[in-house]
Amino acid sequence: MKLIRLAAALAIPVFLIVGCGATPEEQTEAAPEPVVEEKPMDMAPTPMAVESAPVRQVDRLDEGLLAQRTIYFDFDKYNIKEEFREVIAAHAEYLANNPSAKVTIEGHCDERGTREYNIGLGERRASAVQQMLTLQGASSRQINTVSYGEERPNALGHDEEAWSRNRRGEIIYTSR
Repeated sequence: MKLIRLAAALAIPVFLIVGCGATPEEQTEAAPEPVVEEKPMDMAPTPMAVESAPVRQVDRLDEGLLAQRTIYFDFDKYNIKEEFREVIAAHAEYLANNPSAKVTIEGHCDERGTREYNIGLGERRASAVQQMLTLQGASSRQINTVSYGEERPNALGHDEEAWSRNRRGEIIYTSR
C-alpha cells in the first residue's frame, strides 16, 4: 500500500507540470496511471542462492568444448595437436574457476611397441596435457596423471583406425 501512495505522490507533480497550459480535455488524456504491483511488506526479495553457481558450472561440463575429454595423438608422439588446444584451454579455464575440481589425465597408446615403451609414452602424453592445463591457469594440485600404455584400448582392432583411437589422453573429472 505504501508503494501505491509513493507512486501516486510522485506522479501528481509530474502530471501537474505536464498539464500546465493544457485544456481540460487534454488534461484527462495526458498520462496513463502508473501500474504498481502490490506486494506484502513482509516479503523481502529473495537473494540469489550461492549454491546455484556451482550447479550451473557442473552442467557446463557436458556442453561445448568441456564435453570433449579425449585428446588424440599422432603415432609415437606426445605433442598436443592444434585442433585440441581449445579443448584443453576450456578445461584449464574451468579448473581455474573451480579450485575444488580435480582431474586425472590418463595417457594411452596403441598396441604397437613394448609394454614398457608404451607406459612411458602414455606418461609423456598425460604430462603434455597436464603441462598445457597448468600453463593456462589450472593448478598442478588439481591434476593427477596416470599411464595405462596399451592396457585399456578404446577400440579393438589391429589397423590404423583402431590404433588412432587408442593413441589418446583422457581428461577424467574425479571431483567437482
